[in-house]
Amino acid sequence: MLFWNRLPGLLAAVCLGLTLSGCSLPGDSQQDDEKEPHFVLGKSRVNAMDYTGAAEAFAEALEVSPHSAAAHYQLAWLCENKLADPAAAIYHYQEYLKLDPKAGNPDVIRQHIYACKQQLVADVNSLPSTPALQQQVDRLNADNRRMQDELDKWHLWYSAQLNARPAAPASPPPQTYAAPPGQSGQPPAPDDVTPQTTALAPTSPATPLTYARPRPVPVFPPRMRTHIVAAGETLAAIARRAGVSVPALEKANPTVNPRHLRAGQVINLPSP
Repeated sequence: MLFWNRLPGLLAAVCLGLTLSGCSLPGDSQQDDEKEPHFVLGKSRVNAMDYTGAAEAFAEALEVSPHSAAAHYQLAWLCENKLADPAAAIYHYQEYLKLDPKAGNPDVIRQHIYACKQQLVADVNSLPSTPALQQQVDRLNADNRRMQDELDKWHLWYSAQLNARPAAPASPPPQTYAAPPGQSGQPPAPDDVTPQTTALAPTSPATPLTYARPRPVPVFPPRMRTHIVAAGETLAAIARRAGVSVPALEKANPTVNPRHLRAGQVINLPSP
């Protein structure tokens, strides 16, 4: 009887201790994680079909709350279904089960993990062989050398055109007075000059000067950087690493499907 009389007091003390230590029930913690501003922003971006932006928002939510099982689940779903990143999906699914072992759908999550592993194996089997990849790199290097040689030839041609321009004509020599025979070499004074009619020899017209007009120098566009996609990389990860935005990266690669990146694929990197 003494124990049962003290039981309400013991329960009250336990509850008070949990409250003072900051502990909360798992359901309450999950609800708090889903109210986190970055998590709410991620959900709104999913509704707006901005899946890349949603993944970035959920990643920021994990930085604020590393033990958020809900954020891991949302990232796993995006990586599997929208971003074509099975390796990242496997990681986030496993973290979700680790943080919430009593989840109501553990068997379903394990099926998703198995499907992602199968997709990852299929992607690895479709990777090009090492010699083929090396040949692609060699071909790109050869193209770069050829473009550099063309640019050097144009520079040499332009320099030759500048050096081939004719020099400016020299000024005519000063006229000298030729004295008639028997007279001094000094020109006559103005009073001694008698008007007389002199026949002026016809002068030939000056030969017009011609200049070789240089050809226009072609203007080459700036050389764009490239990146070879590694296994498991996403367009968002490449954009972050290159310091550019995802829309700019998609604009520089209009023929690339961001949901189906392949390892060994070469994509263009715009200027940061």
